[in-house]
Amino acid sequence: MLGWALTFLVIALIAAVFGFGGIASASAGIAQILFFLFLVMFVVALIFRAVRG
Repeated sequence: MLGWALTFLVIALIAAVFGFGGIASASAGIAQILFFLFLVMFVVALIFRAVRG
């Protein structure tokens, strides 16, 4: 999932360089959502691993 977030971030940066504001904005938003989703899942996995032993 982190790979997808990085992919959308790169797409957003490339689109911004070429002046496609709508695509850049959408890609940046998707990248941000995926990054935070990855972060939440990572923390939940750490908690479950600590609880299980």
